[in-house]
Amino acid sequence: MIMSLAVILGFQLVGEVASRALDLPLPGPVIGLCLLVASCLARPALAHRLRPVTMGLLQHLSLFFVPAGVGVVAHMALIRDQGIALALAIAGSTVLAIGVGALVFVAVAKLTGSTDASALKDAGDD
Repeated sequence: MIMSLAVILGFQLVGEVASRALDLPLPGPVIGLCLLVASCLARPALAHRLRPVTMGLLQHLSLFFVPAGVGVVAHMALIRDQGIALALAIAGSTVLAIGVGALVFVAVAKLTGSTDASALKDAGDD
């Protein structure tokens, strides 16, 4: 278990080092995760070895939200002062993300010739 955690954290460290050393616009953990996925695809034995630890982490995923909750409480004054602007930004970006996601879905469905795109087009004509 310790070795599996060390492998996961090692990939995160490699990603962080690569991100900072190469001045990449991606966060280090994202680069590390991509490298980990590529390694698991190249060597399925690695994925099999990491599976028990990753499943354990996923079962307790809610614990990873505790630091975010502490951060919210620690910045309560800022939230009180800028709360309306933050709420508008979050709501606006959510609506925008859903809209762009829907448009991309329709475009990809049309490109791949999926019948779902024509169903969506017919539904939009009503």
